[in-house]
Amino acid sequence: MIKVLIVDDSPLIRGLLKEILGQADGIKVVGTAEDPYEARELIKSTSPDVLTLDIEMPKMNGINFLKNLMRLRPMPVVMISTLTQEGSPATIEALELGAVDFISKPTSNVADTLMFYSDLLVKKIRVAAGARVRAFKAPKQESELEIGRNYTFSRNTILAIGASTGGTEAIREVLMRLPTHAPPVVITQHIPPVFSTSFAQRMDRTCAVSVKEAEEGDVLLPGHVFIAPGDKHLKVAHTATGYVCRLDDTEPVNRHKPSVEVLFNSLVPMGKHVCAAMLTGMGSDGAKAMLALKAAGAKTFAQDELSCVVWGMPRAAYELGAVQSLVPLSKVTETMLSAVKK
Repeated sequence: MIKVLIVDDSPLIRGLLKEILGQADGIKVVGTAEDPYEARELIKSTSPDVLTLDIEMPKMNGINFLKNLMRLRPMPVVMISTLTQEGSPATIEALELGAVDFISKPTSNVADTLMFYSDLLVKKIRVAAGARVRAFKAPKQESELEIGRNYTFSRNTILAIGASTGGTEAIREVLMRLPTHAPPVVITQHIPPVFSTSFAQRMDRTCAVSVKEAEEGDVLLPGHVFIAPGDKHLKVAHTATGYVCRLDDTEPVNRHKPSVEVLFNSLVPMGKHVCAAMLTGMGSDGAKAMLALKAAGAKTFAQDELSCVVWGMPRAAYELGAVQSLVPLSKVTETMLSAVKK
């Protein structure tokens, strides 16, 4: 039985979340709190397995509470976020602090919409309950992390990354270690559109390399990272002017848009010039395409189980035989750069 504590200042939201989770098999709501101070006492008395946490609350906001919680008593947290441009930076910060995932606040009582929301919420709670969480530590400075400054790379090399649950923080750790002359990087992270923009902007401020949300026709250049928009598939095409980003507005693949499968499949023709890594995430998106990449001569790696928040996507690729080796998150950048250096 997964014990859940709901923290939200809205009686309506608390009641709705309690009703949804109370109907799910294997989940028990052990309490609700309207502010972090009440939540702190309930955590002590109920020992929940998962916390749902609002960002905007009286007395202490959710970000400050999360920072204290992950430092003193790390536990799986799912943020209940407002999916707006204004709210997205705080949500990205919450993921960096250690929140496992986030979901929007329910905005409709229409039966079909509420049913989809309920299924998604329950799924995220169950994944969070099995996630690996660690005490929050302030990120090291880029200068302490950067590697490969003396490496040289072929101009045709491309680095590719796929990730889902837990991926924003894993990607940050990988990108922080890249030198400014690193090969171009293309990334598909399962994330809503508003949040992909905020995530790219946050990474650009944090890393030595230049990071942006991919746009149609962007030319892949050394020292540049391109993150798939949250509502479009990202592909790479080889043109007369070099490698360029292509955005695809077709249907979801493996229930995802953007999909890692789409990105990795687009790289198969580049074969030996590609080095791909599968990071933490739920499901199996990208595993089959990674196998095709490996068969085409690409270098392929996956994050190991111990360092993953959720060992789903890396596991799927590994069990399919699509990866050459499993690598701890702290070694992913070094492994990829070493695999493609001259």
